[in-house]
Amino acid sequence: MRKQVSLLAKIDELKYIAKVDNPRVSVIVPVYNGEKYIERCLYYLISQTIKDIEIIIVNDGSTDNTMNIVEKIAKKDGRIKILEQENKLQGSARNKGLSIAKGEYIGFCDADDYIDYEYYEKLYKAAKKYDADIALAENVRVSNTKYKPRLNIKQELVFVDILDKFNACNQKKNECPTNKIYRTSYLLENNILFPEGVYCEDKLFSVQSVYYANKIITVPNVHYYYWENPNSTVNSKKTKKHITDRCIAKKAVLDFVKDKKIPVENWYFKAEKKRIGFYHFPLFVIQESTESEKVFLFGLFCIYEKKFVK
Repeated sequence: MRKQVSLLAKIDELKYIAKVDNPRVSVIVPVYNGEKYIERCLYYLISQTIKDIEIIIVNDGSTDNTMNIVEKIAKKDGRIKILEQENKLQGSARNKGLSIAKGEYIGFCDADDYIDYEYYEKLYKAAKKYDADIALAENVRVSNTKYKPRLNIKQELVFVDILDKFNACNQKKNECPTNKIYRTSYLLENNILFPEGVYCEDKLFSVQSVYYANKIITVPNVHYYYWENPNSTVNSKKTKKHITDRCIAKKAVLDFVKDKKIPVENWYFKAEKKRIGFYHFPLFVIQESTESEKVFLFGLFCIYEKKFVK
């Protein structure tokens, strides 16, 4: 609690910041019962070195004290917009924010995460400098015991080839929409939105956004801090819906890659075609990739592989 009180005191000391009519970046923050972390998230957003941004908070049906905290901070900052909806999960909340965003670029920040003070300024300047649809930063997984960078960005590099773009983002393992900014116009032109009402909504959005981007610029020395919240939908005990939605999301990504004939190596992307399990433990799984399918027993032993006819 000591840290939260300190942040509130710092926020109270800030001068009122007026609304920005033509923001460079719109930051969309979906939140559901985020009273423990939303204050920290907003503090780093309103303290960004780039001032002409808008911060769109989408309350996804919170039942705790989240909105009281948000409304109090919004009185100090006219750049904060608040949207309300029933609990429809993160994809719907992000899409609702996208529907009103006015920024030249879009950023996503989860309510339990935080960023460097220069985060959006550095990404925006790099995107403009190279006329890139996406600017990409290092994301760092943080917990009480760990501090683990997920990418290794050392310099500004431009990626245009589709496989180079996938590898720069570590698309195989790191389908993350939050460590980037996206040019708004290209998202709209390609109708790139999040699947709604499901978990793992970021997988298809990430692969589509990277595929359609004219180029991606990597931005060193700036970080998005992903808080490993033990109560988040990612880390909490998985329900049947979590497992089902994850399988559906991976299948949607694989179908997109096949449809666009993206020349990834076999098993770069994979999806479960059939699964028989006991609770969360897989007993029998048929898994497919771009060029073949495998049959697994107990999730470990591959007993059969079939190559697809090209």
